[in-house]
Amino acid sequence: MKIQALLLSASVMTLGWCGTAAAQTPAPPPAAAAETQELDELVITAERRSSNLQTTPISATVMSGAALEAKGITTVDQLQFAVPGAVINNFGQGIDFNIRGIGKAEHNSQTLTGVITYRDGVATFPGYFMGEPYYDIASLEVLRGPQGTFVGQNATGGAVFVTSNNPIIGGGYTGYIAGQIGNYSDIAAQGAINLPISDTFAARIAFNAERRDSFWDVSGPASGNDGVRTNSVRLGLLWTPTEALTVNFKTDYNHLDYGGYPSDPVNSTNDLFDITANGDMAARDWFVRSVLKVDYVFDNGVTLRSVSGYQDGNTYYTADLDGTSVGNRTFTDSVDETIWSQEINLISPGDGPMSWVLGLYHQSDELDFLPGEFVIGLPAGNPFSEYVLQGTNPKETSAVFGQVTFKLPQRFELQVGARYSESKTSNDITIMQYGTPIAQKQSASSDNISGKVSLSWTVDDHNFLYAFVATGYKPGGLNVPVGFGAPDPFEPEKVTNYELGWKAGFLGGRLRTQMNVYYNDYENFQVTIGYPILPIFGYGLNTPEPSTIYGFEAQLEAVFGPLSVDAGMGWMKSEIGEFYATDPRGATFTACDPATGPVSASCLNLEGREQSYAPELTFNIGAQYRFTLANGDSITPRLNYGYVSEQWATLFQNVARGDRIEERNVFNAQLAWRSGDLVTTLYATNLTDDRYVAAINSGLRFAGPPRQFGLRVMKVF
Repeated sequence: MKIQALLLSASVMTLGWCGTAAAQTPAPPPAAAAETQELDELVITAERRSSNLQTTPISATVMSGAALEAKGITTVDQLQFAVPGAVINNFGQGIDFNIRGIGKAEHNSQTLTGVITYRDGVATFPGYFMGEPYYDIASLEVLRGPQGTFVGQNATGGAVFVTSNNPIIGGGYTGYIAGQIGNYSDIAAQGAINLPISDTFAARIAFNAERRDSFWDVSGPASGNDGVRTNSVRLGLLWTPTEALTVNFKTDYNHLDYGGYPSDPVNSTNDLFDITANGDMAARDWFVRSVLKVDYVFDNGVTLRSVSGYQDGNTYYTADLDGTSVGNRTFTDSVDETIWSQEINLISPGDGPMSWVLGLYHQSDELDFLPGEFVIGLPAGNPFSEYVLQGTNPKETSAVFGQVTFKLPQRFELQVGARYSESKTSNDITIMQYGTPIAQKQSASSDNISGKVSLSWTVDDHNFLYAFVATGYKPGGLNVPVGFGAPDPFEPEKVTNYELGWKAGFLGGRLRTQMNVYYNDYENFQVTIGYPILPIFGYGLNTPEPSTIYGFEAQLEAVFGPLSVDAGMGWMKSEIGEFYATDPRGATFTACDPATGPVSASCLNLEGREQSYAPELTFNIGAQYRFTLANGDSITPRLNYGYVSEQWATLFQNVARGDRIEERNVFNAQLAWRSGDLVTTLYATNLTDDRYVAAINSGLRFAGPPRQFGLRVMKVF
């Protein structure tokens, strides 16, 4: 399969990852001129000013709202089939998002994500609430590699910037409405409308809703597994009282009921969607996010920008922890999380020989583990067979950052950026550990300087070369006490990335490419192993020697009249440095020092093993062709294929314990008929009904979506 994938990726690269929810931002009806059109310019905004992706020294995949619609990307999971080097392992409301093998490998709230998502300029919840749907989107940017200047902490692997459509002053009463029906009794609706209130004020309202039966057939006395019920709404307000002042306010509300995430033991031989269980199942997120962005442009062209964010939500999860109807292990948690954030920027004009950006940032993030709601039961109901946790985990971070760009002779450009960050985390929790009460009041803090130095050369109007060194930083955290004292905190992760890239355009603007090679020095990888002195308990620490991760990435987009293609490919190799560890899933009393060992039946030397969640090969491939009919209507078939090679869920790479996640092969197809402002689409995702494991956690396997098909209709007005 890997050889076949390489051959396919060398020939043509993808378009049109078909989705399962209503269309996103509507694309305009095709015109006759579209037969010879050039590719639209891709704009990146992650560095706090708009720039052409093809002449910016950064590795990124940028998609407009229309491109998201074409590829059917409606949730974060689907990005792995459209972004080189990205892999997303979804085991419910916890989602491990990794880029180039770096992101999040431990399933707890103390270990932060290394791939942070921004929504309308605000960093979102770092780990939870990631199932928020993509709807009415203006653009999506996926940045690969550490983003140590502008994104700061939580961006050792990369970052995702999602921007929704703004209201349009003077734009009339415009928008769209879309509906969908499909198998599994799937019914979905989505829409948006622009409201031109005055010459200086406009509003936009958008919504997304879906109802679907469960994919799973669960036998046994389990409750839950009721399918999906999601509702989202967004209100946007735009006010421009003067040419210099712009005020943009958006607030989102999401109530996402996934019904539960049934799973069974990793080595089960039954069908992934045919399982037994006797524990309750539930999976619900609700949250609100409000963002206030204010821009003021001074007479000299300098922009003062303020971005204020408030987010508040609750995630509730209940699962059958043994994954069968024979055992009686259960898990429940209900966690509130509240984030306040404030960013201030000064942004110079970008047309002079020197341009710059300065910024200040502060964020407070508090998790509240509600009383009686975080329970691991063996079985539940007996204090001597339960693990119960409650309390708070507040985190704070502050930063100052800046970047300066110098335009040099011969079309060279030098960029220098840096960020100083201070981070703090603390636990104020109480635990009832199988009848033993434990309390923890502990704090940890860290600071760091990260950044980027790049040199780029615009060779001519069609070729752009760059080289840079960039660093990233992810704060450390605290271990939960396990009955014999408070374990030491684990330290921050640090990544140094060396990269060379070439971006080019060919055939009069009809074809563009991006290619890059990179090498990562990855220090202090945060991992859970057996407690070194007494390995019967799990314990979070840092690998004593750095890992190395290196690879090659390529992207291609092309349009030849009615034919369009695009693609992405990522090849990666990784190696862990010398590291001795005991697998926490196997109880032992033999000590194991992470730096020195010694090697024994339980103390393993993991040196040279692959980084977890670092598949060697990822790519997507596809094409679409638009047939124009005599009456001006068009019919567009689209075919796609996405591939993620094998990966390891832990550094221990124990096949018997289910650590190996097999490759993912997903074919999709759709047929769209456009007649004026009406688009009718037949779609199918996972056309071959590939049964693949989407994640492994706590000895359980979680299935990726099966084949889905249906009809989608969208009306633009």
